[in-house]
Amino acid sequence: MATRLGLSLPQMRQYSLGKDVPDVARAAEQIGYDSLWVFERALFPEPATQGLYGMDGVPWPDQYRNVADPLVTLALAAAATERAELGSSVLVAPLHVPFQLAKALASLDAASGGRVIAGFGTGWSLDEYAASAVRPFEERGTSLDEIIGVCRAVWGPDPVVYDGTLTRIASAVVGPKPARPIPVMLAASSERALRRLVDHADGWLPVGMNAGQVTAQWRRLREMAEERGRTRPIRTVLRVNAAQQAKPYEGAGRQPFQGDAEQIVADLVEFAGIGLDEILIDLQGSARDAQELKDVAAEVLEKARAAGV
Repeated sequence: MATRLGLSLPQMRQYSLGKDVPDVARAAEQIGYDSLWVFERALFPEPATQGLYGMDGVPWPDQYRNVADPLVTLALAAAATERAELGSSVLVAPLHVPFQLAKALASLDAASGGRVIAGFGTGWSLDEYAASAVRPFEERGTSLDEIIGVCRAVWGPDPVVYDGTLTRIASAVVGPKPARPIPVMLAASSERALRRLVDHADGWLPVGMNAGQVTAQWRRLREMAEERGRTRPIRTVLRVNAAQQAKPYEGAGRQPFQGDAEQIVADLVEFAGIGLDEILIDLQGSARDAQELKDVAAEVLEKARAAGV
């Protein structure tokens, strides 16, 4: 069975949000992508309090200076498509008020006919937390726990009741309801995060930095699921951030998914061998405009399917 393939929607400043998101979404669905995805960067601190991913001295990419809101982007894509799933990899959930996030996702799922995938992570930027989070950075794990609980309650039957730290719903009717149960997927690598996923989520959102590392994490996640008595399957969607270029990358030091379409597809073949359900390809950062993004996405999909992915 072929690996499902998803494509990231255009959210960066070289794109026209209102025009290019529906255009790319429609084209991606027509050529055969199974899903469409967004990510979240709330702001670009200048100067930054910390480096990229919290690593000292690593600069933030310039393309993070202008990233469109993920839920607005998904709503534009939903209106332009009929079949493709609509996911976030990832939404930095603790930057959002739990009840409002749950209601927005339910509305989007109802509007799209049941196509939303709620992909959550805790994030890493102290600056984003200072600007937007409802609880301090140090409480991001417990905040995510409550967000998942609020979502399950709000998406479930009425009357909705929830008593948490951030959210208290005594008894209320909350609509619209999702068209079907929205899958909650989590970005997770630490033992604590993997345990949260096994106990409370439907799926896993790893990042394709290194095939060996992803393989080891996937093995550990399955071991933990067995240890904790989980019997239902864990859906998996791997994110790969491609640095596509017209000519092959030559010389030492090539990173996974760096180079021309042939090199990217060769990496897709390797990562598909891990046995995950789906691979999300983010090509937007290296494309100059929406037309180039559509052209590269079509070439990568065609070559990937020809290679057996």
